Amino acid sequence: MCGIKELDGVERVHLMGIGGAGMSALALLLSGMGFHVDGCDLSPSEYIPALEEQGIRCLLGHSSSHIEKFSPHLVAYSSAVNPDQEELRSARERGIPTVGRGRLLSWLFNARRGIGVAGAHGKTTTSSMIGLILERAGLDPTLTVGAEVCDIGTNARAGKSEFFVAEIDESDGSFEFFSPAVTAITNIDWDHVNYFPTYDDVLSAFVRFARARKPEAPLVICAEDEGSRSLIEKLRGGPGVVTCGWGKSWTWGAFDVTRKAGGGVSFSVARHGETLGRIDLAVSGEHNVMNALVACAAVSSLVPFGEIAETLSVFRGARRRLEKVGKKTTREGGLAEVLDDYAHHPAEIRATLSAVRDIYPGRRLVVLFQPHRFTRTAAFYRQFASALGGADAVLLLPVYAAGEEAPPGVTSALISGAMNEESSALCRDEEDAFSRLDSLLRGGDVLLTLGAGSVTHLGSVYIGRT
Repeated sequence: MCGIKELDGVERVHLMGIGGAGMSALALLLSGMGFHVDGCDLSPSEYIPALEEQGIRCLLGHSSSHIEKFSPHLVAYSSAVNPDQEELRSARERGIPTVGRGRLLSWLFNARRGIGVAGAHGKTTTSSMIGLILERAGLDPTLTVGAEVCDIGTNARAGKSEFFVAEIDESDGSFEFFSPAVTAITNIDWDHVNYFPTYDDVLSAFVRFARARKPEAPLVICAEDEGSRSLIEKLRGGPGVVTCGWGKSWTWGAFDVTRKAGGGVSFSVARHGETLGRIDLAVSGEHNVMNALVACAAVSSLVPFGEIAETLSVFRGARRRLEKVGKKTTREGGLAEVLDDYAHHPAEIRATLSAVRDIYPGRRLVVLFQPHRFTRTAAFYRQFASALGGADAVLLLPVYAAGEEAPPGVTSALISGAMNEESSALCRDEEDAFSRLDSLLRGGDVLLTLGAGSVTHLGSVYIGRT
């Protein structure tokens, strides 16, 4: 159907875990390419209504009956699905091939001129920037990212050109299946400790990913990051390495940075020490300056700098990246700004809180944080406590399990115990958090909900409470 040898004879694809960010994007992509797509998930999600609007049927729960009902030619599953799950066993018993999400996406990606964006932090924003730049330049790219791109209105689109922009996830090691024509790495950090027991395991995986790029393919990398510099050393430099960082000593450099009142940041750009011009971002934070610089370098051979700068000036970001939820009327009648962000690693939290301080200088910052995964909480609770110290007040929800079993003693209390008792508090549940917020919030405050789990919905729920 699509000229990809691994998908010869495949017309119907069934996706298990279809409600997740990555799988929903894959569903939209496959549907846009002409495949008949359906799927299932254990629970509803914000992505499913958009899938059903496109005629993609989504069932609740996993069951072997789905295989008989849909008669798929291929079954794909997310990393959250147990490979020995009953529905998958049923497919295999019927002789139907099964494949993980990452490998299936790599088949689609490797068949085109792929621009792959990886990294511990910032890959969603960077890949969104690249996708928007190519789209506005008329290059009609295929795009798949881990969140809805505000300027495009979706987390995936099937373009007609040879270009394929993908956020490539390292969390389960599947990024090693990809062979980009342009590889971009935002940074390297220890995370996904359930898959990578040590930092060295993460670094080794990124080395293999970098080496898997197509011959003569450039490797664009933020060299201000310690992990990225370690990667460059292990690769022994080599042809095609394009560095990004502060100042003019890198291949691409950002300098003369100015934070804009009310949000946004402006900076000058140099290539090989020569000033190209200035970029005015609508999104905030120095981390987004580096994201934008990596995006510039990744597409510089395809789009003139002036057009890149023009597109980035209107880039509004991706969903859940410092997204404005609304305003909450406080008990004394004032208004508090409510924001939401996906940050769930200490480094991401530091960057997010710094950006909020830039946007709302002098205002009190209240954070409602939901730790994501017990393994991450156990590994980083001290770092979480340190990063959250950048807020004026912190409320901690129970750990979002994400399918993990709770080990003894691993709770949000680990983080709270490492923090200043006067500035943090443990919440039993959402209702307890709302009650504490009612007493805590004052007019002029900024409330930031943080985490990769169900906390994303709590800001809008709280605003709607009377």
